[in-house]
Amino acid sequence: MAATDSGYTQDEYIRTERSTPTRYASRASYDRAAVHAVIDEALVCHVGFIRDGAPVVLPTVHARNGDTLYIHGSSGGRFSLLDGEPVGVTITLIDGLVFARSWLHHSAPYRSVVIHGTARVVRSEEEKLSAMAALIDHVAEGRSKDTRPASRKELAKTAIVAIELDEVSLKARGSQIGEEPEDLDLPYWAGHIPLRLAAGAPVPDENLAQGARIPDYLVGYSRGGIQA
Repeated sequence: MAATDSGYTQDEYIRTERSTPTRYASRASYDRAAVHAVIDEALVCHVGFIRDGAPVVLPTVHARNGDTLYIHGSSGGRFSLLDGEPVGVTITLIDGLVFARSWLHHSAPYRSVVIHGTARVVRSEEEKLSAMAALIDHVAEGRSKDTRPASRKELAKTAIVAIELDEVSLKARGSQIGEEPEDLDLPYWAGHIPLRLAAGAPVPDENLAQGARIPDYLVGYSRGGIQA
């Protein structure tokens, strides 16, 4: 299967030295659809970079448009200085809690994407508007067309950083318990508790315009996910 210019075959990203885990390599996957599913479900990512010789990791919101990851920041913040710099991005979903008979084997089912790349500060107004729309729609599909677009003043206050999804891996753990054989007869409860993000009912703003109704895409809001 031929590789494309974006660093993946039709179905999988290309494995590199940096994207190969040093522990539990069997849990790693380069499946493009599975990687995208985690990115698209998660609401927060963490971006790591070097500033003044020291590591910095900051949380922010993100969105994927094809094989480009966009992250949001302020034009007065540190993300606006990342143009051309190497960055690392992690996106993690916790799907449960594993309770074992021993301390060591307590764990958590998870899905985690790690991205290595070079940051590109978006300068084009057209791409910036498209990226901001993607960020809004990442939270609730269709929301960008149901709200006022950003003004030029608001665009100037916003920093959007793009990272191409070239060097990417997914690592996942299920809900299995890795007990020591000699511990199986111990009288302690063992098992797992599935976790998922649950949304409450929409609460209207006190200054809501008369006649404004809850959009259909916010009724029964959820972020998808899997049962552990």
